[in-house]
Amino acid sequence: MGGVCGSFAGRFGRVEPRRTAAAFVAGLLSDVEVKTCWQLAEQAGYARPDAMQRLLYRAVWDADAVRDDLRTVIVDRFGAPDAVLVVDETGDLKKGVHSVGVQRQYTGTAGRIENAQVGVFLGYAGRDGHTLIDRRVYLPVSWTEDRGRCQGAGVPDEVEFATKSELAADMITAAVDAGVPVAWAAADEAYGNSSVFRAHLREHRLGYVLAVSRSHLVPLDGGKVKVRADRVAADLPASAWQRRSAGAGSKGPRFYDWAWLDQVTTDADPDDGGRHSLLIRRNTSTGELAFYRCWAPQPATLAQLVRVAGIRWTVEEAFQAAKSQVGLDQHQVRRWDSWHRFTTLALAALAVLAICAADAAAGDTDDSEDTGLIKLTVNEVRRLINTFIIRPISDLAHRLHWSQWRRRHQARARRSHYTRRLNLELQP
Repeated sequence: MGGVCGSFAGRFGRVEPRRTAAAFVAGLLSDVEVKTCWQLAEQAGYARPDAMQRLLYRAVWDADAVRDDLRTVIVDRFGAPDAVLVVDETGDLKKGVHSVGVQRQYTGTAGRIENAQVGVFLGYAGRDGHTLIDRRVYLPVSWTEDRGRCQGAGVPDEVEFATKSELAADMITAAVDAGVPVAWAAADEAYGNSSVFRAHLREHRLGYVLAVSRSHLVPLDGGKVKVRADRVAADLPASAWQRRSAGAGSKGPRFYDWAWLDQVTTDADPDDGGRHSLLIRRNTSTGELAFYRCWAPQPATLAQLVRVAGIRWTVEEAFQAAKSQVGLDQHQVRRWDSWHRFTTLALAALAVLAICAADAAAGDTDDSEDTGLIKLTVNEVRRLINTFIIRPISDLAHRLHWSQWRRRHQARARRSHYTRRLNLELQP
């Protein structure tokens, strides 16, 4: 934990916010049920939540610079020439309308349109492990066209509307420009269906395996003919399919049937010097199909493409761990800077878990069949950190102090709310 937090300690000019940031990350790793400033301050032994709130709202520090330092630590541990950048988004359900970027929009978190805030994230998957390395909050048009609303949430004046695929492309460019070792990119069909996003990856000479919809038109015969992806699959002979594992899952290898067509061209058919193809995955039990547009700057094998397709799921695992273990979705902040600061510190806590799990796995030479133990998971790593490192405040007086503080604060808020409502009702 000290190594990750120490990597960006120099970004804080004063000792107080530096110590508060370390306590904040420790709190995110702790076993407190809800990880807001109040709960994290209590866990840290503070008498009030002011220091935690000031860290997110008013303290002087650059969340993007901390993000860069964190990315360096992650790459130093997991970096590999054939690593994969994985793009995906996740939503946090909200009740109000003031949190930056919130509106009624589709989010996979709920599986439907809800009042939500959506963030686009970039994952990094190397040979030894994976975690999240970057983040962008998505601002819908309803926000970027209302500059007053943006100013109220602290959105910088220069920030304009950007699609989720444009935010993803921006993060990938930042990673490549920073010298992050990577050979491939993976994403779901929300990004794979974008020809602009695919072209952006080719400009960086990044190979990709991007999911596309079944209705996606696949250019064949030099681009003269475009055929729906599901129609291409329907015309394949039985001999076109090969059974391969997309990587290890919780219950062992994830076997699927795969078909690979390399007669695909790009949309505009430029001479990009790479190889375009269509990869089709078939579930061995249900027969359900998934489709991937692929490109590689150098000759690639089916095994390589299947590996990258399987690695895309690591971002889902990272989201689950980030939300269930370090409170990524538990922030109660409204402003632009506060969202980026909380999210960056949550990514730091997640990196601690990912690196500790990888280090433990590297040092474990015993066969699980002999020991009866599985490798340490990030969940178990967090439990051990709480047991051996984080010392919970057990002083009864401290707990009573915080109980009284919360009740007093809530009473003031209730009186203020009642007064405001009464004033509104008395207005003519």
